[in-house]
Order: sequence, then C-alpha cells, then structure tokens
Amino acid sequence: MIPKVILGQGETRRLIAYLFGKGTANEHVDPHLVASWNDFAPDPGRSPHRDTNEVEKQLHTQLDQPVAMLGRRAPKTTVWHCPIRAAPEDPFLTDAQWAEIARRIVAAAGIAPTGDAEACRWVAVRHADDHIHIAATLVRQDGRRPKRDHDIRAVQKEARQIEIDYGLRRLKPGDGTAAKRPTSKEVFKAKRLGQDATSREILRLRVRRAMAAASTEAEFFALLDATGVTVRLKLGPSGDTLGCNFALPGDTNDKGEPVFYAGSTLAGDLSLPKIRQRLTTTSPEPMPVRPGNPWHQSTAAAERIPHHLAHSNDEAAQGQLAALGGALDLLPLTAPTAARAELERAAVAFERATRSRIAADHTSAHVLRRSVQAIWKDPAQHGDSAGLAMLLDVALTAVAYAMHWHRTRQHAQQQAAAEQTLIHLQTAYAQIAGPVLAGLASRAPSPQTQHRYAHHLQQAIPEHAEHILNDPAWNALAAVLAEAEAAGHNAATVLDQALDQRTLDDARSPARALTWRVRRLGQRHAPSPRARTANARRTVQRPAAPPHMTPSASSPESSKGQRR
Repeated sequence: MIPKVILGQGETRRLIAYLFGKGTANEHVDPHLVASWNDFAPDPGRSPHRDTNEVEKQLHTQLDQPVAMLGRRAPKTTVWHCPIRAAPEDPFLTDAQWAEIARRIVAAAGIAPTGDAEACRWVAVRHADDHIHIAATLVRQDGRRPKRDHDIRAVQKEARQIEIDYGLRRLKPGDGTAAKRPTSKEVFKAKRLGQDATSREILRLRVRRAMAAASTEAEFFALLDATGVTVRLKLGPSGDTLGCNFALPGDTNDKGEPVFYAGSTLAGDLSLPKIRQRLTTTSPEPMPVRPGNPWHQSTAAAERIPHHLAHSNDEAAQGQLAALGGALDLLPLTAPTAARAELERAAVAFERATRSRIAADHTSAHVLRRSVQAIWKDPAQHGDSAGLAMLLDVALTAVAYAMHWHRTRQHAQQQAAAEQTLIHLQTAYAQIAGPVLAGLASRAPSPQTQHRYAHHLQQAIPEHAEHILNDPAWNALAAVLAEAEAAGHNAATVLDQALDQRTLDDARSPARALTWRVRRLGQRHAPSPRARTANARRTVQRPAAPPHMTPSASSPESSKGQRR
C-alpha cells in the first residue's frame, strides 16, 4: 500500500473538483466519499437529485471554513492531499475498509487524532477499487495548526501496519532516499502520449546515463543536449549556477510550456551539487591512464567490488555501488539488441540500490567508471560480446554482495532492488554468454590437451575440480587455455594466475568464471622466451606433476599465496 503526501496552498476547491471529476483520462469511474471528519459531509458522488457543482461547492466550503475564519492569519500551506493505492494483487477492499484505513492514516499523520473533536476537517474519496484520496485542510476547527511533525514517515509506518492487518502486499520500509514516484496524472499523460514510461522516469534515466558517461560538467550538458533533454540553469545573484531543471521535448503543460523537473526531484543524487561531486571524482587524472582493453579493466575493477563491500568502510562501499549503478546504466547501449531490454530493466532496478543514507566516497571507483566510459565511447571495442559477458559474470557476484551488504544494514528497499536486479541480470547474461561460450566450446582442443589441463586443475583446486570438469563450460575453458598457449603463454601459469585472482566459492559457475579470467589473462602480451626461462627457474614443481607437463608449466612463486 502506497500513501503519498502532497501539500498545497489556497482553497480545496480545485482539489475537490478534480477528485469528483472525470480525471485527466476519464479514469475516475465512480468517485464518492467513503469517510469524512464528521461522517455526514455532503457527497457530490452520491447526490443524484442535486447539481453536482452545488454539492462540490458545499463540500469545499465546509472543508475550508476553519481556514477562512483565520483570514490573514491563515498559514500559507493549507491543503493536505494523500492518495493511497493498493497493489494490483491485493484483495478487494470494501468502502467500509477503505474508510477505516483513511481514519488510521489521518490519525497517524496528526491531521485528525482519534477522539479529537476539534481536529482538522478531511474527506476520503474513492475513485476505483484500488485507491482513495484523502483531502484535508491544515487548520484545526479550534483555529490551531495540527501537530504533524514527520507526517510522511508516520503515514508510511502506519501503511506498513495496515498491510499486515489487512493481508495486503507488504512493501519494504524505506529510508527517504527513494526517487520520487510518478504521480497518477503523469502516468495517464504518458499513456495519452504513447510513452512506455513517464517523462519523470525517462528524464531520470537520461540524466543518470549522461552522468555515468561524462567526465566533465560541459560534457554532461552536451550529452543531455544530444539526447534531446532541455536544461534550464538556476543562477544565483553572483551569476553562479546553483541548480538545473530538465525537460523532455514535447512534454508541455496546458499553456504549451515545457514541463521542467528539478534534478533533486528526479532522484536525490541528481541535484547539481551531487552531479558535480560525482564528475569531480570521474574527471581525467593528471597522469595518463595505462592503455589496455577497457573490457578487461572494467571487469577487473568490478571483480574488486565484493572485497570493498566486505572490507572497506561504508562510505567507500557506497561509492562502489554508485559506480556499479553507473556501469549498468551504460551497458545496455553496448549490448546486442536481444539482451538490451533485460539490461535496461536491471539498470532501472539497481538504481534504487545505489542510494542510502550513507554518503558515498567515489574516489576508489574511478577505474570502473572510466573504463566503462571508454567502452561506451569506442563501439569498436564491443567485439563478439565476450567482453560484455565477462563483465556481467563478475557483476552478478557484485550485485549479490550488494544485496547482502544492504541486508546487514537493514536497507530493505535497496536489498529488494538488488534481488530484482539479479533476476534481470541473470537473464541478460544467459542471452549474451550462451552464444559466446558455445563458440568457444566449438574450438575446444584435443582430448589429450584437455586431459593435461584437467590434471593440473585437479592438483591446483581439488575442491572445485570435479564441478568444473562436469560443467558444460569446461570445453570453453579448455579452448581459452589452448588459445593462451597458442599466444605464447604457459597454460598452467595462466590458470594459476586466474585461480589466484579471487575465490571461486561464491562464483555461480566456477568454470565460466575461470573462462573469462583466463581469456582476459591470455589476451595480454605473452612473456618473451627469456622471461619464460627465468620464470621457470623460479617456479616450484608441483607434486605429482604429469610427465607431459613442460617444466615451465609448474606453478609460479606468486601462486603459493593463499587463494581466497
């Protein structure tokens, strides 16, 4: 059950006219009162023998009477409006049940405490089976103002209890960092315009993508302009830019003017100061970045996210989640058409998991952000989708860790968002990785070569070997090991290096995880013959190594460290 508190100024006349009207898209089928402050307020929806306009006037006049009595002493904000919507799968609620829910909500908000005869005047109007609107005036009948401190939080808390009492779908308690939901008016407007999403949601995605793709503020605004977003800057007396509003082309009000949304109303992290803070930590460093494959760099950076979530402070961990969210925002633009929709759904879902009450430290995540930016800016790097599959494989683990990180901090909505992200990400990964792994498996080496790799695997990680060898991805792993050998690498050394990168205990498929790691290592420059000879002298022979393994194939000194 979703309640939403909206404050307004002036009289309740316009609100009452809207509540008992046809709606912006004729969605108000049977508007009528289900409850009121005195239980006998005039009902424009149930007065067939009277003029509807006359009854509406009588109703809003009675609602506004305490405000009118104060005259110039009346507060500026006088209208309290709270739509309450049930979930589509919730059971049908009767008018009497909605009436009781309305009374509980106004009591929790401080509008009309139970048993208070001098409380504010209010009405609850039902439009359809699944929702009501509460309209109230913010002056008590004794002329005082209601005590409604933290009414939004109190209403949400009461809604969670109502869900329990009425057996409704139970929503996760929030922390006030969720993006603002589209209003019903915005939803119906989107339907009229033939949009799949509301203007608010489209703008939020475009602004997030521009922020993820840009390295400077100028580039950020240029990217928005390229996607058709109109930007209106808010200037201070000194001429400095203090904020910015965004609008979509064609989204206008009844006067034909663009409908602008402030960045902070799209999401808490999309205000101009927050955007500037993110761009500052993304800007190019004075020292040049080491050249390399951006898919490999982003994968290596994403592979470190679980370590940050488990061992870094909360601020750094929150920064890692924000960077992962930015990566997911941009990846659909690089993906094959068939997987793009699921990746977009994953990005939209994970957006909620990127924000909490913890202030993010973005400095440790610049490698992930900049490498993903390089992928987005250079379509030639997209290759055969192997790079994307490689990155998604580690992203799945990172999102699973994010889910656990939020759970341990009781971030219920963020945890649920990460869970939903996993569902979409797994589907996208299967669509992208399946053909790539099948192509690799078709190039699997001879049985003799596979036996050699298998023996080394059994010696190196006996606890995972059987699972890997029975995995359908084993042939793909053998293929990338053979490709690494053909490029001049030592297969056993590369496999040891892949095993030392990160634990396989939390990998969904150890065989696939190793496939992407070995492919990444194998595409690096192979060591020279002199380097291979020197490395062979420093290696320690593994026990029971098969005679057909070359001397240089034994484990390097670095592989003796503990594998996590």
